[in-house]
Amino acid sequence: MADTYRINDFKKKYPHLAKEVLEEKDISLKLSVHMGFSDPWSGYTPTVIDYIRRCKSLEEAFEVVDYLVNHGELDAREGEQLKAILERNGVEYFGGRKQDDYYYKEAKRYWEKIFKKIPGTH
Repeated sequence: MADTYRINDFKKKYPHLAKEVLEEKDISLKLSVHMGFSDPWSGYTPTVIDYIRRCKSLEEAFEVVDYLVNHGELDAREGEQLKAILERNGVEYFGGRKQDDYYYKEAKRYWEKIFKKIPGTH
């Protein structure tokens, strides 16, 4: 779906571009936007499991669970259940540790795959 703007809104949001496009007489503009895909990270909110998978130790995982419970993002009962699972099985139970740049690497891999599908981008 295309975004539409009123001329005045466009001028406020993009003043330099608006000046070039709307005021220059000897200019031609061809704009092509390919939107045949969606961004998998758009609106993504990490889950408690995502946070746990970034922890280096059991103590860190417990701190994360406690933090989420204390801030109302996780039910106390669920927090206790997660701690019991962690105590019994360890931090790796939910999957390997996500390194600090995990999301960056995943996004990079995703966009490289997308750009290979778009003509003229590789």
